[in-house]
Amino acid sequence: MGLQQIKDRVEKEAQRVGRSPADVTLIAVSKVQPNARVEAVLQEGHRVFGENRVQEAAGKWPAFKERFDGVELHLIGPLQTNKVRQAIDLFDVIHTLDRPKLAQSLARLMAETGSCPRLFIQVNTGEEDQKAGVHPAEADGFVALCRDLGLPVEGLMCIPPVDEDPSKHFALLAEIARRNDLKGLSMGMSGDFEAAIAAGATHVRVGSAIFGDRDYA
Repeated sequence: MGLQQIKDRVEKEAQRVGRSPADVTLIAVSKVQPNARVEAVLQEGHRVFGENRVQEAAGKWPAFKERFDGVELHLIGPLQTNKVRQAIDLFDVIHTLDRPKLAQSLARLMAETGSCPRLFIQVNTGEEDQKAGVHPAEADGFVALCRDLGLPVEGLMCIPPVDEDPSKHFALLAEIARRNDLKGLSMGMSGDFEAAIAAGATHVRVGSAIFGDRDYA
């Protein structure tokens, strides 16, 4: 489909539901995409990208950041505590804060370095065993814990179950954010980002619809 078509759809849906398109950040998810495809999107002027793995991002983005000003890099995959220091150096935003041990590691390094990426708490809205994230019933308490640690939490993130209507999960995430006075909502991917925008998403994560199918070979 391509970058411009996705940007047009984001703008159209935001306007349809009475929102400013400027309030929706399009994250181009470049995980396992060839560097040539990523560079083509950079050449088009896009600067907000998402990666799933710290190691892959470390091998790809320092060189791109040297060549292209203003790149903002988002970690949208799970973060192991032994990769926190590297992640803090690489990423501007982390969307997958999901457990107390990780929160404590981030707080410790923030105290040591004086900086921390902006943070989203991952909520496992479908309570799926195979997915990371705090369960909805635990979300308020976890937000409070992160705030007590001084972490810069600005929103929530979710990945709805593939076999359910995503809209109810987006609505649940928006309600948890509202009652915790959090403005950021990272939700919606290639197949459902318009429904996420209608539900209030501030960040949508779109990969294959921009870059083409991923090559996992």
